[in-house]
Amino acid sequence: MRDGRHVVVIVDDHALFAEGLALLLEARAGDGFVVGGSVTSGEDAVALVGKHAADIAIVDLALPPLGGVETIRRVKAAYPGTRVLALSGTEDLELAAAALRAGADGYLGKSADPQVLVAPLLALVAGVRVVRAELLDALLVAADRTADGLLDRLGERDVELWAMLARGLETSEIARPLLVSERTAKRMIASLLHKLGAANRIEAAALAGRAGLLDEHRDVP
Repeated sequence: MRDGRHVVVIVDDHALFAEGLALLLEARAGDGFVVGGSVTSGEDAVALVGKHAADIAIVDLALPPLGGVETIRRVKAAYPGTRVLALSGTEDLELAAAALRAGADGYLGKSADPQVLVAPLLALVAGVRVVRAELLDALLVAADRTADGLLDRLGERDVELWAMLARGLETSEIARPLLVSERTAKRMIASLLHKLGAANRIEAAALAGRAGLLDEHRDVP
């Protein structure tokens, strides 16, 4: 953070869009966000995030030649604490899913009114994942083919962990009731995702919904 404000950087090959978004954030949410800078190539994204200690990176998925998905993967590998919001000017849900698998914390279309970006950014810094309704529906459809029988194949502790993941709890919030360290909780989460065949927490949550886990385990702490 800088002067009590969350630092945002923008990675977009359209400089005018980046400039417009920066001006919008300053006008609409200048008390909560400050734009540290922007670059037009994915190759420069990691350095930009590091230079400004960015809390959020907004990444366009149509970045030549590296591509937005690989850019996100590199940013999250170097700075896992930085939240990444993927933007796309297309309706390619497979690309959006790939961005989430690469580590994006949220996904929105660039066709939306730019002013709606402020609320998702606030959600991201609060630890909430942001996903377009169409993408979530697509994930649910895919999960419907694989959810059957998962509960029967998991132990009680895995089911408890799965329910907490599905509720959107952060690693620190998961570690406390399980009486383990955050490092151990991270290993447990990685193991569970492998067992579920889920690429990330969003897919795990979709599977949980289709398996009926949230209905059966509302009281999980």
